[in-house]
Amino acid sequence: MSDADSPAPMLSPDREDGTIEDFTRIEDLADHVDETVTLKGWLHNQRGSGGIKFLILRDGSGFVQCVVPQDAVDADSWAVADDVRQEAALEITGSVSADERAPGGYELQVDAVERIGESGDYPVTPKEHGIDFLMEHRHLWLRSESQWAVMRIRNRIETAIHEFFQERGFLQTDAPILTGNAVEGTSTLFDLDYFDDENAYLTQSGQLHGEAMAMAYGKVYTFGPTFRAEKSATRRHLTEFWMIEPEMAFYDLEMNAQLAEDFVAHIVQAVLEDCEEELEALDRDTSALEQVETPFPRISYDEAVELLRSDETAEMIDERIEALNEEKAELLEEKEENQTRRGQAKKHVKRKIDAREIEINKRVDEIEEALRNLPDWKESAQTFEWGEDFGGDDETVLTWHFDRPVIVHRFPAEIKAFYMKRDPDDDRLAMGIDVLAPEGYGEIIGGGERATDLDFLKEQIEAHDLPEEVFDWYLDLRKFGSVPHSGFGLGLERTVSWITGRDHVRETIPFPRTIARLHP
Repeated sequence: MSDADSPAPMLSPDREDGTIEDFTRIEDLADHVDETVTLKGWLHNQRGSGGIKFLILRDGSGFVQCVVPQDAVDADSWAVADDVRQEAALEITGSVSADERAPGGYELQVDAVERIGESGDYPVTPKEHGIDFLMEHRHLWLRSESQWAVMRIRNRIETAIHEFFQERGFLQTDAPILTGNAVEGTSTLFDLDYFDDENAYLTQSGQLHGEAMAMAYGKVYTFGPTFRAEKSATRRHLTEFWMIEPEMAFYDLEMNAQLAEDFVAHIVQAVLEDCEEELEALDRDTSALEQVETPFPRISYDEAVELLRSDETAEMIDERIEALNEEKAELLEEKEENQTRRGQAKKHVKRKIDAREIEINKRVDEIEEALRNLPDWKESAQTFEWGEDFGGDDETVLTWHFDRPVIVHRFPAEIKAFYMKRDPDDDRLAMGIDVLAPEGYGEIIGGGERATDLDFLKEQIEAHDLPEEVFDWYLDLRKFGSVPHSGFGLGLERTVSWITGRDHVRETIPFPRTIARLHP
């Protein structure tokens, strides 16, 4: 018989429950209380002495404490539990018990421990590490509890995005990553050598192609990577990031704004409902998120400028400076008191004091940075001139006046993209919106109503020094059945940063790309 005629090798038969895994996930332990299960994962942390070990196992779905008494397991299992190192891969069998004090509310009373893979000297230990070290070891830092929580929340946000649009009859479509034209200005384009010496660029946005697809399918959204070559190193910027961009035929600015606020509220409520454990792992204060309900406050650009310049804003900044100085003094006093009592403290108390000192030092650093920035923010707000674009500090100060996201609308046309429709009541203004997240996280959505006048678009393309020939297809949309239409873009990483309470967007994407990092 030839190999071609040989019967296919037999695979394991399907299990009765329809699963293909021969082990249990930590997230499913609630379904197996008082049952014996087998877990497979990695050692997150451990403690214990003498005849008992407590192994914290993680498997990507959660964390669980595994209790290993020496007199309850065989010699080989105890040998593994006794000298296992952080991030070693393990297979652990035991009985599930409910315990409110344990991580996740359950723990495993262990019968057997088997080592699957060694870990050696794992570099990302529970001690404090600098951000440069963590970014250099990003492929390993992803295993930490905080990053586990952030990425699971990111995943929930992504599924919530699809739920929102699919339930409202939107068609998901895909815009090209390689384009022949700019969307947000030529200064932030990544050039590529294309075939036959043709110019190509990494896309800045899926919007223009989204407009074409909206003219075909009515309501669409794109969800994909975008790229900006601006040399910005702020906490809000990445070189490569993900954008969600709906585009809707027959939508005016008001309809667009209503959709944007419904969208943001839906995402936040989904995370609050389904990610309680992850938010708790991040020590995220959810009180501000719980305020995210529609309608959002709306102010015009003109009103925003007046608010920035107001005495109310100046007084608010002064009050923050005073409060931060008081908080800093209290923290330093606590630190001094802790050091005084550390000398005579027992070992476990010293560990708590040392851990608290790390927290205090981190918070003091944050306060000192804020105290350096706030006087400049105050001056920037008081001297802000009409026609300027809001900087990150201006957006932060504006959001301090509101308890939920705020929509700013009708910006000076000179600071908006060429395709933005002008306000029919004031030609100086563009029919645009920005959604600013509270707590200082700034713009998470930018969008508006698109221009439909063919001659106006041609003039704008020329005024922005763009080659008209690469926009011929875009101009066709105004020649053949043009209709009013609107859309917006939501930056995924900025949104994740806000909802998770992370200081920098680099923690919200698995492998961030910035002006200073292309590795790992």
